[in-house]
Amino acid sequence: MFAAERRQLILEMVRANGAVSLRELARVVQTSEVTVRRDVRALEAEGLLDRRHGGAVLPGGFTRESGFPQKSHLATAEKTAIADLAAGLVEEGEAIVVGAGTTTQELARRLARVPGLTVVTNSLLVAQALAHANRVEVVMTGGTLRGSNYALVGSGAEQSLQGLRVSRAFLSGSGLTAERGLSTSNMLSASVDRALVQAAAEVVVLADHTKLGTDTMFQTVPTDVITRLVTDEPPAHDDRAATELQALADQGVQIAVTGGSTNPSAGPGADSVQPGRQPRRDVPLPGQRRNHGAGPGQQLRSALLGEQPPGERAARVADLRRR
Repeated sequence: MFAAERRQLILEMVRANGAVSLRELARVVQTSEVTVRRDVRALEAEGLLDRRHGGAVLPGGFTRESGFPQKSHLATAEKTAIADLAAGLVEEGEAIVVGAGTTTQELARRLARVPGLTVVTNSLLVAQALAHANRVEVVMTGGTLRGSNYALVGSGAEQSLQGLRVSRAFLSGSGLTAERGLSTSNMLSASVDRALVQAAAEVVVLADHTKLGTDTMFQTVPTDVITRLVTDEPPAHDDRAATELQALADQGVQIAVTGGSTNPSAGPGADSVQPGRQPRRDVPLPGQRRNHGAGPGQQLRSALLGEQPPGERAARVADLRRR
């Protein structure tokens, strides 16, 4: 077992149990207590766990990663709308990479009807969604199966991506902030996602509003590498998510927003687009005028949804079309 894989397993055991003895860790990873003690010391230096006499414990502030069954029931309407919008970015005959996650799984279901598409993925769920799409070629990485999210990880997955070049990477994660970018709770998953990013000319992040402003352990994609974010409109009371969106836009990330469940009058699929067409509300925000009398959430909604006087709205639309 590679050191990175061994340490990831140690982390997962500590997150699952709260505290684990060195003897138990050594037994599970099948190595000596001396080696495990060295691993624990390295993980503590990174702030990922705390050493205790004869074992390791979870540090304050870090929580156990949710498994697929839990994630699949969170923000389902938002994920569906995000997938609809993101599918419109994919062109006929394109080659893309799609990372693991419940939102990317929803995207894959919509990509099945894009002719001539080639999808490279480390996700069994993405591959399954495209398995019966006759016009889509699916290329899977190698690697070790991580059962909690049905993804292939490890050195085998990373090596299979070397030398690959595609137009876009579609990724999800556990958290997204303007300061740190996209992050995840799993070391091996983050490492494979970074390899997926290296293969792509553009990076598209799919993240619902619940992930905005959340920072988790392992950075996947720095903010300056993210080309576009596809998300749902934050609820009126969620100023944290709205502020984070504005900060991401100020750093040059293009923001594509779908109404999702926060716009019930729009109806299902109101913001979806057909493959090969650009999504609506794909609005580059940097440099726009702010309404200093409103809170961050209202400022962002005004910018994205066009809540302006008719004359200003027409001028804004004309400017966006010229871009």
